Amino acid sequence: MSNNSIKILLVEDQKLMRVGLKSLFDEPDELEIISEAQSGKEAVEKYIITHPDVVLMDLGLPDISGIEATKRIIERYPKAKIIILTSHLGEEEVFAALQAGVCAYVMKDINTEILKMIIRTVKDGAMWLDPQVVPILREKNSAVIPQRQMSRAMFKERHANLTQREYEVLKLIVDGKSNFEIAEALTISEHTAKAHVCNIIQKLVVDDRTQAAVKALKEGLV
Repeated sequence: MSNNSIKILLVEDQKLMRVGLKSLFDEPDELEIISEAQSGKEAVEKYIITHPDVVLMDLGLPDISGIEATKRIIERYPKAKIIILTSHLGEEEVFAALQAGVCAYVMKDINTEILKMIIRTVKDGAMWLDPQVVPILREKNSAVIPQRQMSRAMFKERHANLTQREYEVLKLIVDGKSNFEIAEALTISEHTAKAHVCNIIQKLVVDDRTQAAVKALKEGLV
């Protein structure tokens, strides 16, 4: 194990799924699964023992849920970085996971390279929402996003320092697009896309792209 590797705790009760996920990290890479758990309680125990950089956590586990396991880990280790990797897209699960403190909510049909990107960015302190989750937040503008809408004109008046291009990038951030996907959509380089995202985060006075998306939804820009 390299000193620079990202250590991952994999929490998944289905053996076939565990084997499939482990195969993603067989190739030489900085991502490495250092431990596995098949239940929520075991996940908590393994976290305490191994102190991974990132946890890949399923929701449907045989004892306590992935959300409950997340709560127990974060209660003891507030800086724990947990990614929900699931096939569940229910409103209740999404809100419960976000309120529990997860760093990302990812569907299991995600592209493998994007999953690796998410793990890297979460390890560095970012948050990420699957594009399939965004409509739920937009439709049910509650709990995670308080009920307070304003007109687009008012938003633009308050954030007049955002350029037109930055508005386009912000819309794609709200849709859950990665920097690579933003670059492809706008026919710009990934480096330029990243720079726009950084500018947006700074101008909206938020800490990360997820907070930027939440603020845009909350204030009625999209």
